[in-house]
This record gives sequence, C-alpha cells and structure tokens, in this order.
Amino acid sequence: MQTPLSKSLALTFLGNAPGWYKLLIIGFLILNPLLMLVAGPFVTGWALIAEFIFTLAMALKCYPLPPGGLLALEAVIMGLTSPETVYHEALNNFEVILLLIFMVAGIYFMKDFLQFTFTRILVRVRSKKTIALLFCLAGAFLSAFLDALTVTAVIIAVAYGFYNVYHRFISGTGQEENHDLISDDSVKQQNREELLQFRGFLRNLMMHGAVGTALGGVCTLVGEPQNLLVGGEMGWHFIPFFLHAAPVTMPVLVVGLLTCLFVEQFHLCGYGYQLPGNIRSFLLETAVRLEEQQGTRGRVKLVIQALVGLWLVAALAFHLGAVGLVGLSVIVLLTAFTGVTEEHQIGHAFMEALPFTALLVVFFSVVAVIHSQGLFTPVIDYVLSLKGQSQLVAYYAANGLLSSISDNVFVATVYISETKLHFIQLLDAIPDIGMSGQALMAQLTDVHVPRADVLATLPQQAAAQAGCIMEHFDRLAVAINTGTNIPSVATPNGQAAFLFLLTSALAPVIRLSYGRMVLLALPYTITMSLTGLAAVYLFL
Repeated sequence: MQTPLSKSLALTFLGNAPGWYKLLIIGFLILNPLLMLVAGPFVTGWALIAEFIFTLAMALKCYPLPPGGLLALEAVIMGLTSPETVYHEALNNFEVILLLIFMVAGIYFMKDFLQFTFTRILVRVRSKKTIALLFCLAGAFLSAFLDALTVTAVIIAVAYGFYNVYHRFISGTGQEENHDLISDDSVKQQNREELLQFRGFLRNLMMHGAVGTALGGVCTLVGEPQNLLVGGEMGWHFIPFFLHAAPVTMPVLVVGLLTCLFVEQFHLCGYGYQLPGNIRSFLLETAVRLEEQQGTRGRVKLVIQALVGLWLVAALAFHLGAVGLVGLSVIVLLTAFTGVTEEHQIGHAFMEALPFTALLVVFFSVVAVIHSQGLFTPVIDYVLSLKGQSQLVAYYAANGLLSSISDNVFVATVYISETKLHFIQLLDAIPDIGMSGQALMAQLTDVHVPRADVLATLPQQAAAQAGCIMEHFDRLAVAINTGTNIPSVATPNGQAAFLFLLTSALAPVIRLSYGRMVLLALPYTITMSLTGLAAVYLFL
C-alpha cells in the first residue's frame, strides 16, 4: 500500500524532527508574511529573530541549518533584506569562513598527536584531581591555538575508545560488530558497580575538558569563531587581541581551574567519581599495546604533527598570514609529510566544519535583516545611554544571557556590528577630521596600520576625541567577546563544543543527558560568569 502524498511530504519535511517542531516551523513561515502585512517590517524582523533563536535553542531536535535557512530565505523574499546585503555581510566576515573551512580541517590531521596527549594523561596519572586539572588545562591551551570542536572531538575519541574496549571485555563479546555499548544486559553483576563509576568518571573528564576549551577559547583570536569576528572588526592581531582581553580572561581562567579542583574535592553537582584500580590497570595495558602496534612509522607521524603544531603556534603569534591560510598551510604540511594522499581521506577532514560554515552564512542573513531594518538600534541606544562601568556590565550581561539560550557566534556578530555602526556615527560628528566617520573607522581598525599613526594625521583636538572614542569601543568589544564566551557555558546551546559532546556517540553510553550537562556546568557557570562580570567592572 502506497503512502499518501501529503503524509510523504510531512515525513520528508525536516526528516526525523518531532511533528510539533515541524508544525511550528510551518506556522512561523505562514505567520511572517501576515505580520509583514499587518504590523510592518520592524515587528516582523523581531519575530524572525525570536524564531531563529528558537531554532538554535532546539538544535537537539533538528540541526538549525534547514529551519533557520528557510526563515532567512523567506526574509529575503519578503524584502526584509536583500541578497546583496547578505553577500556583503558574508564578504566582511570572509576570514571567519576561511578559519572554519581550513583551520578545523587542518587540526583534523593532528588528531593522532592530540589523542596521544590525552591518552597519556588518562592512563599515566593516578590522582583524579590532577587528571581533571590536566584535562581542563590541556583543553584550554589547545583551544587557545587550535579549534575547540576538534579538541573536544579528540577527547571524545579517547574516552569512547577506552569505554568500548572495557565494555566489550566485561560483557565477554570480544570483537563482535553488533555489540551494544548502551545496554548493560550482558555485563556481569560484579562488574556493574565499577562500570557505573567508570561512566561517572568519564562524564566528569568530558565536562572538565569541554569547559577547558571555553576557558582557553576566550583568550585568543582563533579560540572561537566569534573572537575572529570581533578581532576583525577591531583590527586586532593575535597578540593585541590577547592583551586587550587579558584583564578579563586571565582571572576567569584562574577561577575556572580552581573551580575544577573545588568540585572534585567536595564532590559537587555530580563530580568526584573515581576510576576503579582494576579498570586503570586494564586501560594502561590497552594503551601500551596500542602504542607498540604503532611502530616506528606511527612515532614519526607523532613527531611531525608536534612540529607542525609548533609552526601553527608561531604563525598565529607573529601573524604570518590570515588565520584560514595558516590552517591551509597546516593541511598541506601534514598531508604531505604523513602520507595522506587520497582525495577521500582529505575530504573527510572537511566534514566537521562545513555544516557550521553554512549555518554561519545563515547567521549573516539574519544579521543583514537586523541592519536593514535597524532592529537593534533602540536596544543599542539604551545600553549606550548608560554611563561608565555600568555600560560595560550591561553589555557583558546582555551578551551572556542571549548566548546561553541561543548561539554565541550569532550574538557576537549582531552586537559588534551594531555597536560599530554607532561608533562610526560618533566619529562622523567630530569636526575637522577631513573624511567621513566610516572612512576614519576603516583606517583606525586597519590591521596593517598602527592606530597612533592614523591619529597623528588628524588635528590635535580631533585626534584626542577620536582616541577617546576608540578606547571606549575597545572596552565594549572586550565586554562583547567575553560576554558571549564565558556565561554561555551554562547550556549546550551556547557552546558549540558542548553541543558537539551532547550529540556525540559517547553521550548516551556514559549517560550524559542535556539536564545532567547543565548540572555539571552549573558550578563553572556561576564562578566564571561572576568573575568575568567583576573583571569587566573593575579592570576594563
């Protein structure tokens, strides 16, 4: 019996997403044109933003690209923005697109070295607090120079590999292909308590490592995609970005690491699980056997990957090229010297980044709507009407709240672009600058020209005014960047690395649900967010 056409369409539209979700998206698509006719483009634009944030918040039900893309496409068709404006937004952020395409793919070819590092930490260190701290530190350091998603993927691979080997061992299934890691039916009764401890232990380490990627990611230009967005708008290289953000990021880093030790010491919010001694011995034997199987060729690959990692750090620190192009150089070096020469092997490296890259361009479409309709102008004007440190705190809090329920890249894109437009108007109001405010802003945020040299070309009074305006803009940019990065650890919606962990094959086998992840993140959310808030108020 054939399925009716209407039912087939209902089943294929948004695939496996729940029925209520599909109906809601269809409702949004019907509602928007009606709102456009009745209430006008401003109200419709705000409705579109709310709907788009909903698709981000429901990322576990359906990846946001299809529903969010439909909403963005409808916005262009309705005239809320134009294809030219969307293209302009994407072009302005081309360096971020290059970062996602090439840097993420480049780090993919360093996975062996990264996996070797985390495996050593897991099986060679006995103290749980030390392991937790090392996972958090390693996640932070690597994410400051590499890509948080890839670092998280490596941690997941290490944990999944060891869990798989141990679960098969205690289940007595050996190398059977259809072994179910989620079910404990075949696990012997005397091993179940240890298995529960092992799951809790891995949950703890996964969260420490994921939080570590957030701690390190906020510190540098390449740590998170939104950092490059903010740095690009401000004209900051790797070192200037680090120095501008350091008054906030360094206290948060210290407090984050202390929180790691604190929750393990006092067994708070689901932390404190220990690795049973016989499981440690089993994992150590497995790790030693795998290292021996690598042979000389495997060790040579690890050395090559480590050397290319040093090249990556140096190239970023001294800004030897655009970040995406540095990532491309990593791909070339690693594929050439480790013997990855087949197209399908290289193509697999790009699979992780391209869906998010496409989603990022959809973000830019919604940002184009915001710009075209002036949607954020009242909000930005209100926040900028505040005086002194309260303005910085308001920026940090607003970005943090929005980032924890939607997506921090989207929030940062909106806030930095809208704030920059406001400061262009302030520069435009300065007398005797001899050019438009936009032209002056372009010069003051040119990465190749020191800001002092540009100010030196202006009349003394105009230079003093422009300097004060740009110093203020610098502080707000740091508040935006830290606000989108730090409080967003509250939920998987805000941090891409958290969402990646939650949707991975590891999450169900170690019983890591959405609610449990929020609970495990809670101590970090409180201590890091409050430290960031205090640092913004006191040190910026």
